[in-house]
Amino acid sequence: MTASNKIGMAKPKGLRLMAERKNQCVYEGFVQTTPDKIWSALTTPDVTKEYWFGYQLEAVWTVGSAWRLTAPDGKVHAAGQIVEIDRPRRIVISWRDEIRPELTAEGYSKCTIHLEPHDQAIHVTVTHAIDRNDIDSKLIALVATSWPKVVSSLKSFLETGGAKPRP
Repeated sequence: MTASNKIGMAKPKGLRLMAERKNQCVYEGFVQTTPDKIWSALTTPDVTKEYWFGYQLEAVWTVGSAWRLTAPDGKVHAAGQIVEIDRPRRIVISWRDEIRPELTAEGYSKCTIHLEPHDQAIHVTVTHAIDRNDIDSKLIALVATSWPKVVSSLKSFLETGGAKPRP
């Protein structure tokens, strides 16, 4: 599957880190699935642990409710609130690392997952940003390496039925 860019040339199928700055990273890719299947994979705790390397994303999925990302050992690694929910197109959450003190000290960041149907696939864009210009965010540096692994595993899980092994 290909998509056209502004000058009409084909853009390759796949996943890629689009931008990384000290306070924001953007990652995008195409997943051959339906809007309902990708939404379910993103919002169902027992499914998230299948592709998120054993981690479970738990939430009620209503604006203002809490969410948490729990490791296989039961420790909460990240948590926050649901800021916006537009099924099956968009999820916006506040995000704070709960396991590493230096990252927790940075405060809350914002993660936006945008899902756009494109032919027989879903164009997934993950934007993770922190509204601080006074630091080079270590959290953003971490998630800039993590989101590609998670989305790649999600892609494998939905397209083949099996997730990628833990990196």
